[in-house]
Amino acid sequence: MSAAGQLPAPPRLTLGPLLYHWPAPRRRDFYFRIADEAPVDTVCLGEVICAKRAPFHDAKRAPFHDDDLAAVIARLEAAGKEVVMSTLALVTTPRELAAIAELAAGGMLVEANDVTAIQALAGRAFAVGPMVNLFNEGTLDFLLRAGAARVALPVELALPAIGLLAAQAPAGATEVQVFGRQTLAISMRCYHARAYGLHKDACQFVCARDPDGLAADQLDGRGLLAVDGTATLSHGYLVALEEIAELRRLGVGRLRLAPQWGVGAGMGAGEGAGEGGRGGGGLDMVRVAALFRAVADAAMAPGEAAGELRVLTGAVPWINGYLHGRPGMAWVGGGGAEGSPIR
Repeated sequence: MSAAGQLPAPPRLTLGPLLYHWPAPRRRDFYFRIADEAPVDTVCLGEVICAKRAPFHDAKRAPFHDDDLAAVIARLEAAGKEVVMSTLALVTTPRELAAIAELAAGGMLVEANDVTAIQALAGRAFAVGPMVNLFNEGTLDFLLRAGAARVALPVELALPAIGLLAAQAPAGATEVQVFGRQTLAISMRCYHARAYGLHKDACQFVCARDPDGLAADQLDGRGLLAVDGTATLSHGYLVALEEIAELRRLGVGRLRLAPQWGVGAGMGAGEGAGEGGRGGGGLDMVRVAALFRAVADAAMAPGEAAGELRVLTGAVPWINGYLHGRPGMAWVGGGGAEGSPIR
């Protein structure tokens, strides 16, 4: 709350980095449309989950080639959107560390998702991604002194803790995820490859079969988690429309949306999930962004936006438990009562 007793300015919208392995044409066209139509202020690019999926000059090694990346950046910047380059959540080799230094030398803001990346970015301003363990004021103070210009908080934080950190950070520098699957863990092992009978070194980029994640169900068949390469994600989509007003009151300056393929595409056997295959990319992220923008601007009531969003997200359940100090997969309604995730 400002000194005059008024709410801070409406938060800015960030489209977080793509966590999945989409076909190159689909990825390029997705970002072109985001550039032209989505009411987001910032777009994070770059591979976060797996170094094997990162851009390389050798076209045989990765599907999102340097030419595509350059064209996407140019289109986004021409549309007036800030481009941030996100780093891997688990940096393990000198080559990956050198790639971070190369990103930093390119002049764009770099989002560090690993403490190793923070070391590589020393001496220049950088952003902190939600996979860095920023859970208390001491860690925040360390990161700010190291050069952090903004911080995306971990998904596990509840609203009171978010308020404490937002009060300590510079105005508008705190970011909180409000939509999409939550990244819960990163491993050296590739669960995705193993699920298809392959190993990490010869994975054949099998994660491309599941462009919205591979389901990890309970024994009774109910959804529990999702897997994307080496990452463990929530099964449900975080939806924090009702919480936007409180986040704004707490001083959170940025709201993050996680890109999703949509309508449960790829959740299951994964056959035919490529371009034009099962699922077909049914979730309209441009419309999702418009709904969150309208609620953030107080131009639409959260309940009205939720009604349309339920249609867009289809069968994927909604979750928001972490924000309310409950188990992450829980759904807490507007009255504060915990219930089953909304489907």
